[in-house]
Amino acid sequence: MSDAPLILTLAFDEPTFARFDGLRRRHFPEAINVIPAHATLFHHLPGDRERAVIETVASLARTVPPPDVAVTGLRFTGRGVAYVLESEPLAAFRARLAQAFADHLTPQDAQGWRPHVTVQNKVDPKVARALHADLQQGFAPFRFTAPGLLLWRYLGGPWEEVSRLSFGENA
Repeated sequence: MSDAPLILTLAFDEPTFARFDGLRRRHFPEAINVIPAHATLFHHLPGDRERAVIETVASLARTVPPPDVAVTGLRFTGRGVAYVLESEPLAAFRARLAQAFADHLTPQDAQGWRPHVTVQNKVDPKVARALHADLQQGFAPFRFTAPGLLLWRYLGGPWEEVSRLSFGENA
């Protein structure tokens, strides 16, 4: 599996992870909910270059203080619901990574980035619309500080954690 793609996600602080993952466990179809709540920075980095990917991400992450991230709203996705994330420092960091990995990016990762955390997907649109309305009614924007990043290996459905990388060690 050393050539299986690598996925890079944002690490959440514990309360934020508990909040998002709890919502995901409640609202994501159980049969296909094989990964924890996450915000993806890259969907497909080269698995056969794992060591180089880790070194590149780690060296850039060390230069950036843990970014403040705003959770600004909810997005209805047609067959699901996601929380919208905004962070200029995180977007700038991702842009630097995109530049570093430019020769290896898939079209999905090369296009514009819209950070989000999906808590429901692949359900009937009526079910998704109802959850969106319900969550929207009680939504209040909030913020969290992202401590780092998680690198995963895609295993055809489930993911295997490869590395945890911290922000700001040399910031």
